[in-house]
Amino acid sequence: MEQDLATLAATVAELQAKAGSTGTMFAETFYFLTIPIMVLIHVGFLAYEMGASRSKNALASGIKNILAFAMIVPFFYLVGWWIYWAFPTGLDLSEGPMAISGLEYANSIAAPWSEYMGPNLDDRSSGVFWGAFVMFAATTASILSGALIERIRLTGFVVLATALGAFVWILGAAWGWHADGWLVTKFGYHDFGAAGVVHLIAGAFTLGVVINLGPRIGKFNPDGTANAIPGHSMPMTLIGLMLIIAGFWGFLMGCVIVPGEAWSWSGAITTTIYGTPMTLSGMTFNTLMGMAGGIIGAWMVTRDPFWMMSGALGGIISCAAGLDLWYPPMAFVIGFFGAATMPFVSSFVEKMKIDDAVGAVAVHMYLGFWGVVVVGIAAQGYPALAGENVIDTSFMGQLVGAVVMAALGFVPGYGISWVLKAIGQLRVPAEAEVLGLDKTKVPASAYPEALHPTVTPAE
Repeated sequence: MEQDLATLAATVAELQAKAGSTGTMFAETFYFLTIPIMVLIHVGFLAYEMGASRSKNALASGIKNILAFAMIVPFFYLVGWWIYWAFPTGLDLSEGPMAISGLEYANSIAAPWSEYMGPNLDDRSSGVFWGAFVMFAATTASILSGALIERIRLTGFVVLATALGAFVWILGAAWGWHADGWLVTKFGYHDFGAAGVVHLIAGAFTLGVVINLGPRIGKFNPDGTANAIPGHSMPMTLIGLMLIIAGFWGFLMGCVIVPGEAWSWSGAITTTIYGTPMTLSGMTFNTLMGMAGGIIGAWMVTRDPFWMMSGALGGIISCAAGLDLWYPPMAFVIGFFGAATMPFVSSFVEKMKIDDAVGAVAVHMYLGFWGVVVVGIAAQGYPALAGENVIDTSFMGQLVGAVVMAALGFVPGYGISWVLKAIGQLRVPAEAEVLGLDKTKVPASAYPEALHPTVTPAE
């Protein structure tokens, strides 16, 4: 009898070990797969921006995107990941109530020399978590990139993109997208899908930059009226926007905490980054409904293919902060309203003589703000964190969070670009802008056969 019980105990232990190993492999694979899916966001931005540029600037627009992506990776490894764990409670490096933040904690798990920041057979999560956050960081830089096409210096852009992707946005994430974040613990800030900590910060940073950068030559007439400067390939732009939508599924996957691991909030259910319950099923309902509402809303207002596809992105951003909370028809309405009002915000920005080439301020800053605040309007009262006696979400908490994110983006965006402008590293010379950046700065031609027909094979 005793031998049978021992055998049974050993069998149970073996099954538990196998189940734990399977669960860990699932968690590792889940986050690993978010990374290539999120790369589609950058494939999309690449096509989107090259299509939105005139043919003489197409390659220059693509190169700055690729180089910014590459520059952010090492800086995020050296500094950005550490910032996320060091500063949730503010700038004093103190430990938060969940004891997963502060100087000592950040040094132990996120300093470049930490055992968790490299190959470690006992750690199956740090690398893939870090990789997912790198993709979030690169997304913020891509949001900035489109607004500045056709006149930004490559060196100036790389400085701005690296500052935004490796330093600025991750500080906002520490404050509002972390269980110890002071906006969460003190104000009940809720931002499941990063409407504020990615889109609002990046859009506000972009606004600060374009004010100093100035408009493209020929954009505004002496009387202040604006001229349309169409890109050379609307089909490429539309395909790029659709790829961004595809990549958004990886982005939203990365916002989910899977169950069953030592670092998970629960052993049974998926949760948000705050530990509050959610399901992939609910997220799917609301993402698709928000996207559809955005497309329909933008199309009904403008009948413009560009704004229609921007509306798909805008609809998701409008719903992003509360994707874990909405009833699907509500997500449709929120996406519809956000995308239908978005073109008017873009027109207002243009009337202020600000040349935002792709409407990034309207799509990301305005709709990021709307996405955060609408949680306080339509979904207040939910617990902001897992556990008992925790603060609830509220309109005031969401408004405070939105204002903080806007300021955190705009102030460094304006300040850094002002310094770059003062030292002559922000904008290309007028002569280069007129001739085209592909010819003067790359130098290469995106369409050599079309622009320079070959007379003989030798030529």
